[in-house]
Amino acid sequence: MLKFIVWTLVAANAAVFAYSQGWLGSFSASSRDPLRVRQQLNPEKLVLMSSASATAAVAALEEAKAPPKPAEVPQCLEVGDFSQADGKKFEAQLSALKLGERQSRHNTQVQEVSSHIVLIPPQGSKDGAEKKAAELRALGVKDYFILSDASSGPMRWAISLGVFKSESAAQALLANLQKQGVKSARMQDRTTSATRLQYRFKEIDSATSAQIEAIAKKYEDTKLRACK
Repeated sequence: MLKFIVWTLVAANAAVFAYSQGWLGSFSASSRDPLRVRQQLNPEKLVLMSSASATAAVAALEEAKAPPKPAEVPQCLEVGDFSQADGKKFEAQLSALKLGERQSRHNTQVQEVSSHIVLIPPQGSKDGAEKKAAELRALGVKDYFILSDASSGPMRWAISLGVFKSESAAQALLANLQKQGVKSARMQDRTTSATRLQYRFKEIDSATSAQIEAIAKKYEDTKLRACK
């Protein structure tokens, strides 16, 4: 029994010695690494952050370091060509954009196909035209008209076989005439001068440009282009 007590005291003393030397560790950070603790700068100012706050802080730091986005270059857009009626509708739809002086309009003259004529080209003189007319009658063609008026210009002494608004109707007559043996007949477009409206939009951003294009595309044959 005495021997047991002696060995117990020896073990206890050994444990106390080991603890005092730091061999068994410590619950105090200063006792584990006293030099590191003494070298800390302003430890009382350290603040623990939640994971969400830390993520936000990192994101803010990255955003601050990111280069600024380049400023958007203003655009200039031209839209045309509208008839007078379509132009009024187009302008009414643009009013919601409040473009003010950034929007302007000007008129332009264009040549438009007004009809399609089936004819025999000019014969050079009255006699030549009448001779060709006689050939037509021999082939059974009765509907024709000699363009004898001086106002016909370069078409004087041509022979008109029909005038149509529809190109398909003109093509159908031409096909029938060729079946009858009228080999010299052809179709020609007749044009007239018309006033069309063109619009220019300057100093606009990409979002406004997209809105204008969406409205313009509601009209047939609309042309959109960057300003020259």
